[in-house]
Amino acid sequence: MDRRETERLLDVIRQSRAAGEQAALATVVRVKGSAYRREGTRMFVRANGTYECALSGGCLEPTVAEAAARVIATGVPVIVSYDLADDSVWGLGLGCSGAVDIRIERLEDDPITRMWWTILERGDAAVLVTSLSGASARMIVGDSGRIAGGLSDAFVEQEAVERARGRLHAPYATSGSESVGSTDLFFEITMPPPDLVIFGAGYDAAPVARMGWTLGFAVTVVDVRDAFLTPDRFPGATLVSAHFSQFLHHVKPRAGAFMLVMNHHVERDQESLRFSLESDAAYVGVLGPRSRYEKLLAGLATQGYTPDASKTARVHSPLGLSLGAETPDEVAVSILGEILAIRRGFAGGFLSGSVGSLHRPEDRRLLANS
Repeated sequence: MDRRETERLLDVIRQSRAAGEQAALATVVRVKGSAYRREGTRMFVRANGTYECALSGGCLEPTVAEAAARVIATGVPVIVSYDLADDSVWGLGLGCSGAVDIRIERLEDDPITRMWWTILERGDAAVLVTSLSGASARMIVGDSGRIAGGLSDAFVEQEAVERARGRLHAPYATSGSESVGSTDLFFEITMPPPDLVIFGAGYDAAPVARMGWTLGFAVTVVDVRDAFLTPDRFPGATLVSAHFSQFLHHVKPRAGAFMLVMNHHVERDQESLRFSLESDAAYVGVLGPRSRYEKLLAGLATQGYTPDASKTARVHSPLGLSLGAETPDEVAVSILGEILAIRRGFAGGFLSGSVGSLHRPEDRRLLANS
């Protein structure tokens, strides 16, 4: 689940608690083959059968809500399996080729649950490990190891901590199920939202910021022109009014940030590029043709700054996917499409003709080369 979806889930949980309602959470814990959503996707179900967030394209939700009503009544978690390819069961002609396991649990107010919601609110990096075998033991694992809770078997717990930390440090952190001996565990990952830093608050930056926020990025817009930095133009974004000489003090991107240079001003673009190259950004995008990027580098070279190849390897110029984009909104789609592909380890090419899974990490390069 991305940041916006998580925020929506947390909002409905707060409302439910304030109203004293009983409710359940349904979580995709295992996917085999193709499915609409991936492991870690959650759905909130009220006792009256209404729900928020989605586990599929609309086919599973009513059935899951029925199962959730029974869980709410009994308090006993269950794992239900759905084979989306079996039209004799669904009778819907779904045409899907996958199967999903969904864990449904009543929403409780215990210490581990409260701690997990707090972690989600803050956007910290952590893993919630839930036993899918027998008793529903749980623990929360952070970078340094176990934070709270525990599993019933000491060996399983130790192995689970190591695997949870491995998932946190993986290039593409994802939720998923694994077995430790005879114990099935579900690892739910939460990570801070990725930073999207936009240098330049011009007309074409607004749709990039707006769409970036919708996609779950923590958006920062930097410009020296106060009149351009207004909340109505950049809703949800952090607005930084700073001259490039002040970047070190006012612009604080986290490691792995996505940086966009789009000031439409040579000097400001040069210094924004310099700052981005010296940061721990995973991606530096420079708006405009390749010749403009080369001109910016040449200008920096006259000032005695020549970045090495390890720094310039992160630069994308021209930036974006080749969509024939013309309008600012189309350009925003192109830019963010490329950023999403890179963030998830895909090349951003056409999916048509691909025979692998659209999501599995081991198929990323297959799809990239299709």
